[in-house]
Order: sequence, then C-alpha cells, then structure tokens
Amino acid sequence: MSELKVALEDAAGEGIISSGQAERLLPYLTARNIGILPAQALSSQHGQDDPNPLEDTEAPRFVRGFHDVLITIGVIVLLIGLWGLANRYAPILAIVVLAEILVRRQRLALPAVVLTVALAVWVFYTVVTYVSSTPALSNNFTIGAIVLVAPFPLSLALFYWRYRVPLSLALFLFSLFGLFLAAVFYVAGTVTGSSNVPADYPIQTMIILLITALGSFALAMRYDLSDPQRVTRRSDVAFWLHLATAPALLYSTILLALRLELASSGTVFTNLTDALFGGYLQAVTVLVAVLVMMLIGLVIDRRAFVTAGLVSLGLATAAILRHNNAGLDKVGFLVLMIVGLVVLVIGIGWTDLRRIVVRRLPAGVQARLPTLR
Repeated sequence: MSELKVALEDAAGEGIISSGQAERLLPYLTARNIGILPAQALSSQHGQDDPNPLEDTEAPRFVRGFHDVLITIGVIVLLIGLWGLANRYAPILAIVVLAEILVRRQRLALPAVVLTVALAVWVFYTVVTYVSSTPALSNNFTIGAIVLVAPFPLSLALFYWRYRVPLSLALFLFSLFGLFLAAVFYVAGTVTGSSNVPADYPIQTMIILLITALGSFALAMRYDLSDPQRVTRRSDVAFWLHLATAPALLYSTILLALRLELASSGTVFTNLTDALFGGYLQAVTVLVAVLVMMLIGLVIDRRAFVTAGLVSLGLATAAILRHNNAGLDKVGFLVLMIVGLVVLVIGIGWTDLRRIVVRRLPAGVQARLPTLR
C-alpha cells in the first residue's frame, strides 16, 4: 500500500477531508506522481521488481513495517505476563495506557488490532467469570445471555470513539447483533416459559440465527459497496465484518438445512456431524452450501467466504467418498488432496475466476462491486 493512500485514509479518518474526497484525490494525485515513495523510484532504477499490478485490495491495514511486529510481540508478552501475575484489572489498565501511546499517538496498525482483541478477551473473561459464579444467571440461558453480551457494545463503542480502530467498530456492530439475539431469546423464553430456548426450540433458533447472519452480511455489504475502490477505513470495517459473518452465515444455513432434512433431536450445534455420519443427501447439501458461499466470495471479492467453508468442504467430501465405497485408508488423503486442489485453483485463479463470474452479472450490479483487476 502506498504512503499516499495511507495518508488520505488517515486524513479521512480524522475528518480533515471526507471519504468521498479521499477516493477522488487518490487517482488524481497518483496520476501526477504526487506522493510516490522515493524508495520505489530508487528500486526501479536499480532494476528491482516492479510493484504487483494485482495488489490485493482486500487486505486490511495490518503492518507498515517490522517495527509494528516488534512492538506487537512486546504488547502480547506484557499482557500475558500481567494476566498471570496481577489482578484482573491490571490488564485493562495496561490496554488503555498502551492504546494511548501506540494507537492514539503513534497510530500503529497491528498493535491497534491486538489491543482491540485484548479488550474483547478481557471483557469476555470478566463477564463469563461473573455469570458462572452467579447461579441465577448460569442456570437461565435467556437472562445469562443478555448479561454476557451487554458489556461489549459499550466498551467497544468507547474504544472506537477514542482510537478509531476499524476492528473495534466491526466488533461493536457484531456485538449489537449478539445483543439482539440475546434479547430475542429472552423475549422468546418469557413467552414460552423456557429457560433454554436453543435446546427446547432448535429449528426456531436456527432460523433466528440465519436471519441475524443475513442482517450482519447486509451491514457488511453496506460498508463494502460504499467503498468499491477500498481506499478508506470503511473497507477495513467491511473486512472484519465479513470475516465474522462468513462462518456465521455458512453454518447457520448448513445447520438449519441438516435439521430440516434429518429432523433429529439433540443439541442444536451438533448437527454438523450429520454431514459425515448422515446420508448422501446431507453431504451434498453441505457441499452445495459451501460452493454457493465460495461463489458469493468471488462476486464481492472477499476470500473469507472461501476459507470459512474449508472444514465443511472436507467433511462433505469425506462423506461422499465414503458413500461411494472409497477405501477408509485413503479417504483422509483424498480429502486433503481435493481440498488443497480447490484452494490452489481458487487462490491462483482468483482474479480470472472473478472476472468470469462478475462479467455475467447485470451492468448496474457490476458498477457497484469492487473493481475487476
């Protein structure tokens, strides 16, 4: 990523210019060779490799140098040490102090991501400890879920307001969906008198999960489509939202489909094993769901929708091979070979495959999607 793109993105994040102005300024300044790194020109003069014209526009702003990596290692080691030696409030104090220095002042990208994750882990650990030590909450799913999720939106919103880390905004939005789910289960439990709605009403639970995953996907696409060139922080927020939404959307679809096909009893989240131990139809269902998700990933240029389905692809492939009497001693290697081949074909041919798929869509849809490369 060029320094010019980073500078314009930061300027938009600080409110100096709007995101739309940043998008229009980038090609304007680039065409006039404004903001080009001297090191790039020097490397060209010395005959080194030119920048890859197929630069991955999906990648979020993680690392801007090995300095980020070194600082991040220090942050992780320090927080782990504090976690083991001090009381539970020492890590959160360290997170805030480090965020003030590394994120607000020095604007380091990778430490910002790590500190955001550390905040979420600390909140989760603290709330889980409280819920598990309170029988009235641990024995009642509908109430315990609300108490478990409620602290996340506020803490993440404050973190984003202070430090403007895209991951914190994505986690905040995702936590709102979690709070919505908890509220729905609470209302459902109040109406039905059930203290564990997912166990008592599995199909209804899966429908609710699928609807919520679709809502999260719609929100991620709103961020994605507002920045088709992927030059602002909205693209980073969309990346993180897609990273969480892709598995949620895939597995809520698969679990609902398997439950409807098999009508089996048991815990809601164990039905995925039916892809392997169920019938041929269930394996095909999983395979179709994975392929559809991969197609969606190609269209919107998000590889999270491919990687999210690799485990399910392996399970479905193993089930199909087993039902076709493949030797048990070779099934594992065949699955690894097939999954690896799929990953390589999609990874190497991503640009060409995406061009083939997107060009068959209506012109109006193509215009709103990320640019073909």
